[in-house]
Amino acid sequence: MEQEYKKILVPVDGSKESEMAFNKAVNVTKINKSHLDVLTVLDTKQFIGLHGGMLNGDVIYQLSEDAQKYLVELKEKAVKESGISENDIDIHVRFGEPKTVISDEFVTEYGNDLIMIGSTGMNAVARLLVGSVSEYVTRNAKTDVMIVRTDNDNK
Repeated sequence: MEQEYKKILVPVDGSKESEMAFNKAVNVTKINKSHLDVLTVLDTKQFIGLHGGMLNGDVIYQLSEDAQKYLVELKEKAVKESGISENDIDIHVRFGEPKTVISDEFVTEYGNDLIMIGSTGMNAVARLLVGSVSEYVTRNAKTDVMIVRTDNDNK
């Protein structure tokens, strides 16, 4: 069975796992002559301070700017190293709960037909307490999901 994907979503968070997923998504995009959406979701729960107050607006703005800069760097790397067109890759920063933004809201809005997501780097206790985003996306996504566990050389 051969499947062509036309609109691929790869969520990234700066982790090694998400960057492996990004690299594989760039390759799949090139092979399928498809479009790649690269998404970072800034978890709004992190904006609540230690005493229940909201973080300063300047801090939130800086987090958003840092995320945008990171995505621009990933896009430039993909265009330079893989040869995919700059028009075939878009970057997005969203605020919200990463699990629901990735599995539902974003794919509904952009019509993605594949989500390529890195496996979690958390241990069993952390997954129990926090819950794995990749696990949630796998169970709840409205489209196909590929969990990436290896680099481009399958190592």
